Amino acid sequence: MTDRLLAAGVGRDAAIVALGGGVAGDVAGFVAATYLRGVPYVQLPTTLLAMIDSSIGGKTGVDLPAGKNLVGAFHQPRLVVADLDVLATLPAVHLAAGMAEALKHGVIADAAYFGFLEAEHRAALAKDGTVLDRVVARSVEIKAGVVARDEREAGLRAVLNFGHTVAHAIETVAKYEVPHGEAVAIGMAHEARLAERLGIAAAGTADRVRLALEHYHLPLDLPDTAPIDDLIAAMHRDKKARGGEVRFALPRRVGEMHADAGGGWTTPVPEQAVRGVLTGG
Repeated sequence: MTDRLLAAGVGRDAAIVALGGGVAGDVAGFVAATYLRGVPYVQLPTTLLAMIDSSIGGKTGVDLPAGKNLVGAFHQPRLVVADLDVLATLPAVHLAAGMAEALKHGVIADAAYFGFLEAEHRAALAKDGTVLDRVVARSVEIKAGVVARDEREAGLRAVLNFGHTVAHAIETVAKYEVPHGEAVAIGMAHEARLAERLGIAAAGTADRVRLALEHYHLPLDLPDTAPIDDLIAAMHRDKKARGGEVRFALPRRVGEMHADAGGGWTTPVPEQAVRGVLTGG
């Protein structure tokens, strides 16, 4: 892309337009962040997941064989335009993948919104316009509110990573053959159970999260292409890892995330505990 921009004589007075799903937006945003040390760009997301998650917040980047999002930059789009009419042709599997991120937003910030998603799962999957309008509006509101308080992920923004420590490891180990939303669903199912095992989450939280994911026909089990030893190795390369410790953003209950005594939003978890949850033990 950069070579083509140079060949076309594109200067800093131009803007890049990202039209597509999350991958298109991430790559175009990264090019915009780095081309000529930064040019403007606009996000035109065409999937539910991109509309409510990847197009919001200014994170751009590309994946490497060694891990997810290991090369990237913060670069805010000048404009995000989400036309919900394009969701009419979105395949059901991709709609469900987007709903995984919507459910995550409910877990981290809004129990009432999570309840709405539980109650309206049939209408959402049937692409009811009124329901999807609320999904996009509320999810964008939640994510934008978090990003406004912590753009560079120095603290609070880490709550958006609920489900993502496991998810990013799955994507890496399975060579990116598992869609992001499905990986997040699997990650949330396991991380909610981990939170209960550690005494952080209220009893019943994990079951509620898993049932909601099932309503949207999302996977809950680790794929056969992701051996547990490889997953744990990938987690140690996660951007949240510190001092050799794997860290997780964990819920206290639906609608509330856990913060430690120092105000940190991620929790170090012993490898044995992680392995126990991943093995179902």
